[in-house]
Amino acid sequence: MTVLAAVDPSSVGAGPFGLLIVLLMGVATVFLIRNMTGRLKRLPPEFPPSDEQPRRQGPDVPPDPLV
Repeated sequence: MTVLAAVDPSSVGAGPFGLLIVLLMGVATVFLIRNMTGRLKRLPPEFPPSDEQPRRQGPDVPPDPLV
């Protein structure tokens, strides 16, 4: 642990690797936002009404007390 104590905290910075990570995260965020807006534009303005009851997935689902 003496090696870590020998480093002066005022002389240590994030460096170019930290900048690269932040820039890559920013670029990934821009691409994700573009993809999301494109998918939202393709959705229909209204969905048709659903006349069906919601389907239950298995026998462990308790019966609905309101029905």
